[in-house]
Amino acid sequence: MGNISNFFGHLRTITKHRHMVAKHCFKCGLIKRGLLHDLSKYSPAEFFAGVKFYTGTHSPTAGERAKNGYSVAWMHHKGRNRHHYEFWEDFSKEKQCYVPVKMPLEFVIEMFCDRVAACKVYQKEKYTDSSALKYFEARQSTEIMHQETKDLLHYLLIMLSKRGEKETFSFIKKNLVKAKKKEPMSYNTSSLPGPIV
Repeated sequence: MGNISNFFGHLRTITKHRHMVAKHCFKCGLIKRGLLHDLSKYSPAEFFAGVKFYTGTHSPTAGERAKNGYSVAWMHHKGRNRHHYEFWEDFSKEKQCYVPVKMPLEFVIEMFCDRVAACKVYQKEKYTDSSALKYFEARQSTEIMHQETKDLLHYLLIMLSKRGEKETFSFIKKNLVKAKKKEPMSYNTSSLPGPIV
């Protein structure tokens, strides 16, 4: 009985999350990213691990990692979904180690939408516009992403926290997506209006 309830619980959770991210991406003007978001979660490599470690309160990959010391589902997922900063690392000849690579703008925005939707799905009625910012700030010292990528994500999370969804999604669509279509890597926080109050 547990496996059946886990199966449908996990299916509902990932589908709800996917639809929520798509809705947010559409509001930002990123139709394609919204439609393609997290399709790999329905693959056997990710889906059945999700069912096995389903709780409904946090990502099943945490449960798989707690049991095995690593998560095969997560490694599969991050290697196929470019909205995760972990996808964007490569070997640096200069430093002789793996380093974070600056994410293209569309994937930074999808990552923003993903984090907001994940907080909504898992926190339910406890969610506020500050939830994703608090999550980010509690973990930012362990998140090894390119500094410009991290700065932009942080900026958008602060804007969401202080000004709400409507204004933040509108800002992203008008000031980032439309302005940067021809130059997807050219963003930097020095060109953003600020500070946000």
